[in-house]
Amino acid sequence: MTRHIEIRKNTYLDSVSLMSMSTKANAVEGVTQALLGMATPMNKEVLANVGVDDPAVDEARPSDLMIVIDASDETIEAAISAVDDIIARKGSGAHSAHEVRYRTLDGAFAEEPDANLVLISVNGAFAAREARKALNAGKSVMIFSDNVSVEDELSLKRLAHEKGLIVMGPDCGTAIINGTGLAFANAVRRGSIGIVGASGTGSQEVSVRIHDFGGGVSQLIGTGGRDLSTEIGGISMIDGIRALDADPETSVIVVVSKPPAEEVAEKVLAVAGEATKPVFVTFLGSDRAESGYDNVTMVTAGTKPLAIAAVVASGIDESTLDKHPLNTPLIEEVRAQLAPEQKYVRGLFCGGTLCDESMFAALAKYDNVYSNIQKDPTHRIGATDPSREHTFLDMGDDDFTNGRPHPMIDPSLRLQRIVEEAKDPSVGVIAMDFVLGFGAHEDPVGVTIPAITEAKALATERGQHLEILGYVLGTDLDTPNLAEQIAKLEAAGVTIASSSTNLGLLAREFVAKGDN
Repeated sequence: MTRHIEIRKNTYLDSVSLMSMSTKANAVEGVTQALLGMATPMNKEVLANVGVDDPAVDEARPSDLMIVIDASDETIEAAISAVDDIIARKGSGAHSAHEVRYRTLDGAFAEEPDANLVLISVNGAFAAREARKALNAGKSVMIFSDNVSVEDELSLKRLAHEKGLIVMGPDCGTAIINGTGLAFANAVRRGSIGIVGASGTGSQEVSVRIHDFGGGVSQLIGTGGRDLSTEIGGISMIDGIRALDADPETSVIVVVSKPPAEEVAEKVLAVAGEATKPVFVTFLGSDRAESGYDNVTMVTAGTKPLAIAAVVASGIDESTLDKHPLNTPLIEEVRAQLAPEQKYVRGLFCGGTLCDESMFAALAKYDNVYSNIQKDPTHRIGATDPSREHTFLDMGDDDFTNGRPHPMIDPSLRLQRIVEEAKDPSVGVIAMDFVLGFGAHEDPVGVTIPAITEAKALATERGQHLEILGYVLGTDLDTPNLAEQIAKLEAAGVTIASSSTNLGLLAREFVAKGDN
C-alpha cells in the first residue's frame, strides 16, 4: 500500500464540490481511500485520526487543498492521475454553455442585480462573512455550510429579520423555492402546500409524501437544525411561517422539526396561531397533542400522517388516498424467519430526521435503544463505538462527516458498517434509507447492493435469516426514479417500507418477541 500526500497552495474549492470529487476519487480503481479537503484545523484532525502524519499537512493553511490517496503499489500512479483529472475537470469550468461563474459576490451582484437569494457553500470559517455581505446587499441567504458558530447564526438571523429577509441555515440541506430545488431536494409537483422545516430529510420526506398522495408543494423553506434552540429562538421558523402565510400560492402550511426547546415551541405555535391559513405541526419525538390554537393541528404520529393531513386540507378527497397501511401479515412472516436470539434492530441512516423517526418508534416499545443522536447520555454512542442492542446511527451527523462527504453523496462508511452489523448473530433487522434527488448519489441503491449481498451471505453461513429493510425517499420525477431503485432492492431480497414512518414501525415489530 502506498500513500500519496499533496498540498496545493491557495487552491480553494467549496464544500459541495469537494464532496462530489471525493466520491468520484474513492470510486477510482485501486484506490483504498481518497481524502480531499481544505486544510482547516478540523480537517487536519480528521486526517490525524486516520493515521495521516506529515509535516506538509501540519504546515498547510486553510486556503490550501489537501489531497491524500491510499492505493496499491501497482495502481498508485494511475490513481493519482485519475484524481488529478477529477480535480482538473472541476477547475476547467466544465459546465453548461449558458452557465456564468463569478469569482466574488460583488461581481455576481453587479451582473445579476435582480437576484434575491444567495446560496452559501464555503468553508464554515468564511460562511458568515459572505452571508452578511449578501444580507447587506438585500439578498436572502441559504447557508449550506456547517461549522458556523451559534453567535454568528444569531447575528445573521437578527440582521435578516430586521431587513425583511430570511436566513435558511447554517447547515441547511434542502429547500424548494418557486419550484427550484436547492442543495438536497426532490423533484415534486408544484401545488398549494408550503413547508417550513428545521430538519433537512424530514422536510424532504414530507414533500415526497405530499407528492405521493397527489398534492403539491408551493415552497419548502429550510431553517437549519439549530433554529428552534433556545439560543436562536426560532427566528427563521417564525419568519418562514409568516412568509408562507403571505404567499398567495400557499393555502396550507406544514411545520416539521425535531423537538424544539419548550419556550421556542410556544413562540412558534403562537405565530402559527396568528396565520390566516391552516397549519399542521409535527415535532418529532414530542407527544404534544394540542396547540392551543384553532387553526393549528398537532400531528404526533409521524411524517406520513402529517403529509396526509396537509393533502386533505388542500382539497384532495381522503377516501381516494392509498395510505400504505402497515403490512401485518408481513410482520408475522418475518418474525417466523428470525431465530430467538435475533432480537435487535440496527438502523444505518443517511438522513438525520429519518433516523430520528425510526429511533422514536423503537423507543415507544423498547428501553435499550442506543444512538449517536440520543438525548439520553446513558444511551448515546460515538461514531467509532460498536453498536449495542437496538442501535440507530445518523451517519450524516458531524461525528461521521467531519472531513468526509455526506453519506447521501458518498456512502462508503455505511457500506462498511452494514457488513460489520451483519456479523452480530443477535441482529435480526438492518434498516436503512436511500435518499434520491438533487445533489445525492447518482445510484444510492446500486452502490449499496454488494454490501447487502455480503451481509445476507454472512447470516446464511451461520444458519440465520437477516432481514434487510429499506426505504427509498424519492419520487417518480427524480433521477434515478423511485421505481427503478425499489426494483433493484427487491431483486436483492430487500423488504421495502413505503414511508419513513412505516420503516420505523416495521423494524420495531419484526424483532418483537413474546410480550413485546
